[in-house]
Amino acid sequence: MTHTFFVPVHPGKAGTLALQTGRLRSGERIGLAFTSEASLLFTLGPSQAWTRIGVEALKDMLRPIGIEQVRVDPLPVRELEKDRPRQARPEHAGRAWTAAA
Repeated sequence: MTHTFFVPVHPGKAGTLALQTGRLRSGERIGLAFTSEASLLFTLGPSQAWTRIGVEALKDMLRPIGIEQVRVDPLPVRELEKDRPRQARPEHAGRAWTAAA
């Protein structure tokens, strides 16, 4: 049986879904994946849309857009800088694996 993840998405027009990705402080884009719905909703909020995707399918979707790393069960880094806007997206941490493998 293939392992599946809970993956954040953005609903699009005509019922399509687009993967939500993150960005490291270095600027590198990363994929986001969660082992449970609870973990996803804790990190991204109760209104976050999601879908379940198998590991290979997720890798196949990320590879063409140049994303080689996926963070599993990332947690938001609490902002310590006072001058940074509150609306800024948090950086994500967590276990990583590469989509290129």
